[in-house]
Amino acid sequence: MTNDPFRRLSRRGFLAGSAALGGTLAAPAVWAQTAPQTNALNNSTQMEADLESTPRNISSFRTLEWRDYFSNLQRGAILADTESRCVHFWSEDGGTYRLYPSSVPMTDELTRRGRTEIVRKVVGPDWRPTPSMLERYPDWPPYVPPGPDNPLGTHALYLSWQFYRIHGTHDTRKIGRRSSSGCIGLYNEHIAELYSFTRVGTQVLLI
Repeated sequence: MTNDPFRRLSRRGFLAGSAALGGTLAAPAVWAQTAPQTNALNNSTQMEADLESTPRNISSFRTLEWRDYFSNLQRGAILADTESRCVHFWSEDGGTYRLYPSSVPMTDELTRRGRTEIVRKVVGPDWRPTPSMLERYPDWPPYVPPGPDNPLGTHALYLSWQFYRIHGTHDTRKIGRRSSSGCIGLYNEHIAELYSFTRVGTQVLLI
């Protein structure tokens, strides 16, 4: 098997194959309640992972208390837990809590942990690989417009760390897996809801 996880990219139309699989894995229910960086990563989003080589799909749903991770809920708070492969959200008034399954980075070397915040929100994001990624994978397109082939899905929350995002995915197989190159991925319907809850300045903590 080739070491290039994207060798099938050109002949499969990026994520066209995964789009056909979209109906085979429905997004699970979301639990709701109303009341120093490594240099190993040059870009945090990949076009298509070789999922045969990634650990199995699993998320550990466990509700958490925001006070264990944040001193306040000013502008809301997001906790991305790479061990349980879940994203937690608390609204600023504490009345809304959401828990979503997520994809997480494939290795610890690709994982950045710590505090950041949302600096930009985009519906229908586009995507560009970095020059270093194009050097490694010259067959990749230099630009992917919004749409079903875009690895960022339907919505993206850009973090203050360059190249890091919380975003959707059209390839539902990735959720619950260690399958990203650094970003946190959600089902498109979940990132759409999280997008509606958050704003620029929302606190984010990756653990």
